[in-house]
Amino acid sequence: MRALANWWDAVELWVTQLPFPFQVVLAAVVVLPVCAGLAVLVDRAAGVVGTLLAALPRPRRGSRAPEPLFDVPTER
Repeated sequence: MRALANWWDAVELWVTQLPFPFQVVLAAVVVLPVCAGLAVLVDRAAGVVGTLLAALPRPRRGSRAPEPLFDVPTER
């Protein structure tokens, strides 16, 4: 584990010593594919959940109108 921490420290030091435009390009090259991959993963997970929810049985609706939530005054 110590070797991994040392490697990461060396990478951090290397990145921080780069000029700012190179840091931005490097971050974009790493971050954009990661974000795109996460978006695809979330989209697929939402599709699976939607498919599972659509397969659930739904309660049948009655033929009569639902009861009102409150009384509506009638005009006389």
